[in-house]
Amino acid sequence: MTDTEIIDETPAARAARFRAEAATRGIPAAEVEAYLRTARPAVYLAPDGPGPVVALTGGNPPLPEGAPAPAAAFVAAVDCAALPPGVTDLPLPAEGRLLFFADPDPGSGAVVADAVRYIPAGTPLTERPADSGTYRRARLDFCFHQWSWPWREEDDDEESQRAAELESAWSQVVGWRPHWRFQLGGEPVLFNEDPVELVRGEAPLPVADGDEWTLLATWRGEEDCAELEAGLFHWVMRRADLAALRFDRVYVHVDAF
Repeated sequence: MTDTEIIDETPAARAARFRAEAATRGIPAAEVEAYLRTARPAVYLAPDGPGPVVALTGGNPPLPEGAPAPAAAFVAAVDCAALPPGVTDLPLPAEGRLLFFADPDPGSGAVVADAVRYIPAGTPLTERPADSGTYRRARLDFCFHQWSWPWREEDDDEESQRAAELESAWSQVVGWRPHWRFQLGGEPVLFNEDPVELVRGEAPLPVADGDEWTLLATWRGEEDCAELEAGLFHWVMRRADLAALRFDRVYVHVDAF
């Protein structure tokens, strides 16, 4: 199987190969299914991926005429229509653009009213100079989609060893993956603290029954963010707010080392 075929593989086919790989390692089927139940689908974007172009990062933000200037630096504009259907479990809009903003402030975490903007499809846009600085410009293509799992602390106990074996089996199944720069959905990658757990404990916003805080996106700043040697920018919001296109209550966290 080629890398392109692995990238384009359906979730059901990938799950079947994962079950088969786990069985060859003697992992009980019940543990495999429990592991799969914790997975969340995510889409990953990278420079020079197989396409199509999904996002532009850095530079000046593309804004509608008369729109207020953003309070934070422009990170990325994601074209929702360029995302294949079903690549995440988020209620993302089917078209239009999501604009992401954040300043390179490590350790910061707060609910921000203007961290994400939704621009409906067909809206005339003009790039406008940003008042709060800019990141380097880059083009990000659709690269691959796969499941992600909650971060687990490494330990020497039997449970942690079995989890490591399951992760090894999964890595064997999905094969090589390009180095991604932007993630939509799934579970957050971490340097230090989990932004979803942080907002659950910090944000003074009620969460209705059946609703939950969830990761909307992560950006690896890397060389496109000169202020941080290694920075992870996270945007977390309630699923109900995302479905309602209500972006005035997004939690932003910047992680770095």
